[in-house]
Amino acid sequence: MTALSNRSAAPALSLLAAALLSCLAATDIAHAAPAPQATTLDAVNVTAASETEQARVALKRVPGASNVVDLTKADGRLSTSADVLAYQPGISAQSPGNEGAKVSIRGSGINRGPGAHASGIAVSLDGLPLSGPGGTPYELLEPLWLSRAEVLRGANGFERGALALGGAINYVSRNGRDSAGLELQYEAGSRGYQKRSAGYGGVSGDVDYYLAYTDTESDGYQRHAASDGKGAMANLGWQITPTLETRFFVRYRETNHETPGRLTRDQIRNDPRAANPANLAIDARRPQPGSTWIGNMTTWQIDEASSLQAGLVYHKYPMDLNESLYRQQLDYSNLNATVDYRHRHLLLGRTSVTTLGLRVTHDLDADVRETLRFASNGYAAGTHTRDFSHHGTDSTLHIGNDLALTDALHLQTGLALINTRRDVQVTWPTTPERLREHQWDYAPRLGFTWQQTLQLQWFGNLSRSVEPAHPWSMIWGSNQYFAAGNGASTGRQRAPVQLDNQTATTLELGARGDSVLGRWELTGYYARVLHELLTVEVMPVPHLFVAENNASPTVHRGLEAGLDSTLWQGRDGRLSLRQAYTFSDFRYRDDALFGSNRLPGLPRHYYQAELRYDHPTGFYAALNTEYASAMFVDYANSVRADSHAIVGSRVGFDAPSGRWQAWAEMRNIGDRHYAATVTPGYNDAGKDVARSTPGEGRGVYAGLRWRFD
Repeated sequence: MTALSNRSAAPALSLLAAALLSCLAATDIAHAAPAPQATTLDAVNVTAASETEQARVALKRVPGASNVVDLTKADGRLSTSADVLAYQPGISAQSPGNEGAKVSIRGSGINRGPGAHASGIAVSLDGLPLSGPGGTPYELLEPLWLSRAEVLRGANGFERGALALGGAINYVSRNGRDSAGLELQYEAGSRGYQKRSAGYGGVSGDVDYYLAYTDTESDGYQRHAASDGKGAMANLGWQITPTLETRFFVRYRETNHETPGRLTRDQIRNDPRAANPANLAIDARRPQPGSTWIGNMTTWQIDEASSLQAGLVYHKYPMDLNESLYRQQLDYSNLNATVDYRHRHLLLGRTSVTTLGLRVTHDLDADVRETLRFASNGYAAGTHTRDFSHHGTDSTLHIGNDLALTDALHLQTGLALINTRRDVQVTWPTTPERLREHQWDYAPRLGFTWQQTLQLQWFGNLSRSVEPAHPWSMIWGSNQYFAAGNGASTGRQRAPVQLDNQTATTLELGARGDSVLGRWELTGYYARVLHELLTVEVMPVPHLFVAENNASPTVHRGLEAGLDSTLWQGRDGRLSLRQAYTFSDFRYRDDALFGSNRLPGLPRHYYQAELRYDHPTGFYAALNTEYASAMFVDYANSVRADSHAIVGSRVGFDAPSGRWQAWAEMRNIGDRHYAATVTPGYNDAGKDVARSTPGEGRGVYAGLRWRFD
């Protein structure tokens, strides 16, 4: 597969970038104090903030870019992962009209499985792998069950066994120590949106516990986009001895959403709430009848210098896909495990920490039964067309070392070995073709951190990433079909195709710190990618056919910048500004057909900012904005989705006692029409084809949270 254009214009520096350059000079002022933080927090919030700050301190030891998102202080709508990851440099997160937010870091999974199984980022829940050989299902990522999200961009997820180009995200659940007492929350807003949640946590001796139930419903922005979901979770921790802790996690959630389909650019501009007529005609929808997650993480502090952590999780997540002329009932279940050993010791007479870890994700079941949804070619609805299976196992063994060359300069080295197994076959009608693969690959890493001053840290790394193809993509995108004479199976894929591992060599350099302008971070990266796994829509709904292929060599490069500033603080409150800017340039390297065309699906420039005023009484008000440049919708770069700039606002009151909080917000005040996500075509030859899902139009939302001891 091929695809981009070699017009590598230098990125224009925004006000944010200029401010960050000023920060680099300002950080040499040793007495520059960190930006003041808001106070007046109750005991519960102080504990949660402390855990978040501990996570930030830990990630500063990583020789690369990272994000920590504190969700205990959320004061706006939390509907999807796109809300969780807003205002974060280096992260693109947009909703395609359902919970399956398209999340990409450094172009990872740029066009793979949008709205379905996400790719390109290794996602964990409480350190337990959620991403499996088939990607990352989304239905268990309920934001109200989380206390924070930890993001390790690019190769920085190495210590967690994450070798994907985009890195790792670890979503951390609320527990009884950071969320004690009873908490009730209700959100409501435009287009029938409602979310109800109840959580209860506490501590009893050596045991802490947190239980929660949440349900949500919405009519959706587009027609035929209604959705609902409900589920419960539990987090139970037991400090068995001062050096041994175990924690059990249970999650269960059901979701159901209609699929309105993609629109043309003209429709996005003039009627973005329309549904694709083909999706309406077949009543396209995606029920997920119930996902179950049962896991344990146990930590043993062996001695002052050594620790061992081991986790195991069972994850069952059946699907019932009704998004084409065929019904596909998927029986998915995984058994995932992780083991991590850390040992602090002397190496060459210097302080050193060695880590050894194993991460395994294994498909117990990945089997599909396919039937006709409607009568066709003389066959009745419900006629059996195919059975197929696509199983995989990914095992990553990684060893790393952090060596303190001086108190300020640390050298980090590491090597990971990954073993991938794939077993893909159409099992009915029986075919002789069966793809069984067993591959080894490797990923070395070299990095450093240099704490030049208390306010300035430099970092960098050179790494290799490895990302195997999903087993399902080897059959769903196959170009080998049952010939005429095979009954209702005629024309369906009959044999899997082989796909290579995607690999990349990435150089990352950056700095972070505190200055007179605030807390900041600036990172640049350059990745040369081989066999990049890219998706193209070959046929639209109702004959939906989306194929994944290995591309010719590509380049991913960009800048990621964040700045959190206190503009003014006094007796009457605080005025702050947070900004995040991401520049992305993803393109082919001398492709035979498309030269150096850009890869479609993500904007080149993406900027988010929020200006906020906090009053000592607990009142706050904020204005926010989002800008995204135009993005291509096909690999031939013949058509673009429009750029957009939207503005929103939020007001609220957070009671000083911490007992209750109320907020109201307006999103997209100007009701701008824009494309949120793109599922690209190969070459649209300048035609306006339905490739885009619309971003949300003007909406008003409000929420109320009560806390009881």
